[in-house]
Amino acid sequence: MKRLCIIPCGKKKIWDIHPDKGPARAEDAYLSPFHQACERYAKAFFDEWVILSAKHGFLRPDDIIPENYDVTFGTGHPEIMTAEELRRQFHEKGFYDIEELVMLGGKKYRKVLNTVVGDHQHISWPLAPYKGIGYMLQALNRAVEEKKEL
Repeated sequence: MKRLCIIPCGKKKIWDIHPDKGPARAEDAYLSPFHQACERYAKAFFDEWVILSAKHGFLRPDDIIPENYDVTFGTGHPEIMTAEELRRQFHEKGFYDIEELVMLGGKKYRKVLNTVVGDHQHISWPLAPYKGIGYMLQALNRAVEEKKEL
């Protein structure tokens, strides 16, 4: 069965450290510890994974991000992608055909993904039992170390 892991982007980006960097691959752009732990987990257990960004939507690892930005779901920021845009992108990139989706993110992503995911798709939230980002980080790192999926 084909599976897709969806991971959150993160506030800290490569341009915060290298302001003159210019366009960057999505895989290299996000530097927050939580995003990095999610990325390691996704690479360890999934053939296909994407980053979910409020500004750019669903990013494959080699998609190019032109520049720094600070847009977060649930903030009312004018550059947040609409549900329609996210749905269209989800279809265009072929994710609508994948039965099993795994989201490594907190509650704020539920509302977003519920408007995108099809009824025929199953989405799981392995980090849901963990309260707080510290516990989520520990669980992700332990899973990768022990080679045991959450």
